[in-house]
Amino acid sequence: MRVAIIDDFQEAALSSADWSAVHRVAEVNVFPDHLAEPDALVRRLRPYEIVVVMRERTPLPRAVLERLDALRLIVTTGAANAAIDLDACAQQGITVCGTTSLPGATVEHSWALILAAARRLDIEVPAVRAGRWMAGRGAELGITLRGRTLGVLGLGRVGREVARVGRAFGMEVIAWSQHLTAERAAEGGARLVGKEQLFSSADVLTIHVQLSERTRGLVGAAELALMKPTAWLVNTSRGPICDEDALVRACVEGGIAGAALDVFSVEPLPQDSPLRSTPNIIATPHLGYATRDAYAHWYREVVQDILAFVDGAPLRVIA
Repeated sequence: MRVAIIDDFQEAALSSADWSAVHRVAEVNVFPDHLAEPDALVRRLRPYEIVVVMRERTPLPRAVLERLDALRLIVTTGAANAAIDLDACAQQGITVCGTTSLPGATVEHSWALILAAARRLDIEVPAVRAGRWMAGRGAELGITLRGRTLGVLGLGRVGREVARVGRAFGMEVIAWSQHLTAERAAEGGARLVGKEQLFSSADVLTIHVQLSERTRGLVGAAELALMKPTAWLVNTSRGPICDEDALVRACVEGGIAGAALDVFSVEPLPQDSPLRSTPNIIATPHLGYATRDAYAHWYREVVQDILAFVDGAPLRVIA
């Protein structure tokens, strides 16, 4: 039996858990690079009965799955994976298993980005390393968050925790999503407002809705035009929720102060993407969940899933 671990960008899979029991029953190969081209992906994965995927880094649509004749098990980190065609898996007899999640990492990274934006660490840290001192000038000066308004787009599990931290900083917290009620907003420590008021009032607008057909492109040119020229947009949810072309224009033209992004429509981010080079965009490589603790938790359960499948009693079955 052969196991492929794909998209292990940080080469953390094998060091994050004890794989010795898996090594006794299977050959394990790790691929730290990313293959986006379907034919190349099929060539790589065709020999493997088991494929381990990291979240949604690589889509596995029907057109790819139908060409993987040996595949019998997909293990994804996390309890769900929208990038896997589960109907195709069911029709081909491919079992899909997941893991439980370790809460908190995305919340913390959201605040890392908010604080980096507020205090302009994106320009101050490189300045110090380059031998300069206090690079910020005029509008580039950092701001104090206390007394300012945090707008939370989506007050689910992550959004509520982000809101709680905002209150601890002394911020006014407002929230909106398509089905959010005043009662649920209050329970999450926020005040329900309309969509336009969310964008026009927020000093920091942070995105925490799930990606769906309803939320794809939810933050577009019209919404960005409502924002204050001093406001920052933060996205640690999914890239396609925000129109990236409109966002770059808003940053370049001064419609908003800037953006702090951990997620992108195409990942890894292409080398020529303006999201890499626009000065007032802070970009991190989808680190929201990528911590040593999260990897240890996930890969321990990945090992359990593989061994349970080999024993004929799959765990945490998604499909």
